[in-house]
Amino acid sequence: MKRINHPERKPEFVTGIFSDGIVANGFLFVSGQASVDFKTSQFVLGTIEEETERTLENIKAIVEAAGATMNDVVKCTAHLSDWNDFDRYNVIYERYFSGIKPARTTVQSVLGKGIKVEIDCIAIVPDQV
Repeated sequence: MKRINHPERKPEFVTGIFSDGIVANGFLFVSGQASVDFKTSQFVLGTIEEETERTLENIKAIVEAAGATMNDVVKCTAHLSDWNDFDRYNVIYERYFSGIKPARTTVQSVLGKGIKVEIDCIAIVPDQV
């Protein structure tokens, strides 16, 4: 197994309770990500569009650090704090995936720290298959 942390995350902010991602048997399992500035480990709150974009940029960086691309993502699970944000969230989400879209589950959840969205995913890591 190979542990993947966000490339911009400073060592003092790396948590010991989970990894940003783990590569195992050719797959990358990315932990739930939110709108966090990994240089400061602080949540960056904003509109659903802003939080979705920052969240997906964080996921993209983790996926790329593992040697994959967003086109290698095969499954996403998204949690929205307000289901009424779904259409606006979806506009941003769609920009990150071309071609065959990943399988996806989207639910409304109670999210902490005032965040509007949390997303996790599974990707194939080409050089690990």
